[in-house]
Amino acid sequence: MTAPLSKAEILFQQRLLKAQGIYDGKLDGAWGPKTEAAVTEAEARADQLAGQLGTFDTRSEGRIRTLHLEAQRAARVFLAAFVNEPYTVRIISGTRTYAEQDALFAQGRTTPGKKVTNAKGGESNHNFGIAWDIGIFIDGKYETKDAAYKQAAPIALAVTTGVEWGGNWVTFPDVPHYQLLTGRALSETRKLFEKGKKYI
Repeated sequence: MTAPLSKAEILFQQRLLKAQGIYDGKLDGAWGPKTEAAVTEAEARADQLAGQLGTFDTRSEGRIRTLHLEAQRAARVFLAAFVNEPYTVRIISGTRTYAEQDALFAQGRTTPGKKVTNAKGGESNHNFGIAWDIGIFIDGKYETKDAAYKQAAPIALAVTTGVEWGGNWVTFPDVPHYQLLTGRALSETRKLFEKGKKYI
């Protein structure tokens, strides 16, 4: 049995749907007929993209379907580039709510584990449905060394135009990370997202 969504989680979904032109209701965090209809429409469009561009492993599919539809398209093209490689690439992280991002930020700071991000809630493109992280698996084993991710990046970037690789970042290189380029400052993207306005 699935726990009911909180008001903040529903509001997050409404913002993402409205920014894609799928939801035309209020940003009120209340689940009603318009939210239900928008979710159904988003799922139908996601199914259409999957039919056009192919489907992948269960884990990747689950993460892809959390993304903005434009990012879903890019992520499917991305994964298709690795179908004939001798290793497996999976999308292991997609969209995160602000609360989920805050929990990740706390890791290595106020909760156990090592630091994995410098971004709090609202400070990561994962929070706007336009970023994903990959895992590389060799003979079924998760690869943790940067070298494999650096070798995979040119393959991915050759087929996914308008996508940025986190491995090229100077201050905090993030080799499993990819995101859509919006041409906007992250602060502007956040403002548009929170108003349910188009940012891609």
